[in-house]
Amino acid sequence: MNSGGEPERDNTGLPPVDIEIPDDARELDRDVQAYYREQRAERRRLRHHRLHGRLTRDGILLPLLACCLILALITGTLLTVFTATSDQDLAPVPGYGASPQVVHTRQPLPPGTLTLTASGRQVQLQRLAKALLVLVPTACDCSAAISWLGRIAVSEHASIYLVGTRQSLSEANHLHSGLSASLQTEVPVAVDDHALLARKYPVKGLTAVIVAKPPLASQSAAYAQNLRADDSPDPLVQALNG
Repeated sequence: MNSGGEPERDNTGLPPVDIEIPDDARELDRDVQAYYREQRAERRRLRHHRLHGRLTRDGILLPLLACCLILALITGTLLTVFTATSDQDLAPVPGYGASPQVVHTRQPLPPGTLTLTASGRQVQLQRLAKALLVLVPTACDCSAAISWLGRIAVSEHASIYLVGTRQSLSEANHLHSGLSASLQTEVPVAVDDHALLARKYPVKGLTAVIVAKPPLASQSAAYAQNLRADDSPDPLVQALNG
């Protein structure tokens, strides 16, 4: 400014600019806040740009795809293991329409006798042929399965005995009393005083020792475990008939 209050001549060639200097600095608060808002918006934009750029570069995308592939492989392996384990657990156990697993021992019955509780008659084990020896475990709760075995024996014209040891004889008598009148006659209770059968054949659940018809009766016997009333009778019938 010259002494007359007019702007001095500017030799730089720039357009004249009016600059207003406030008397109080607080009048600049609005401008300062607007400036800060612009700075924050710019920083957010830059962060978004950097993040988007990282996700689209191969350096992050490829490891992410690799992790997904590894997770899929682990899941598939676990499903395969669980399925195989479930099949192994269910396959050998008879029940629900399954076929009982009949195990052939290729050995004759042990020497010894059974005693019929009703008459006291002795039954020579090694003279039996085409017979079912039903070994009753304690706490069996298997009356339906015993009725089912009795009907199989009657239909195949085979002998059948409900065999108890000294420990399970009361259970055998209780199960016998629950049979129909006709089956009570066909399925007598016999006691194995020395547990000859239980020592030779593993008893798991309701177990039946199967003696084939001659001439195989003197050569071998078989057994089936965990018998249930809804099992398939075919394996038992085949073992009875040799």
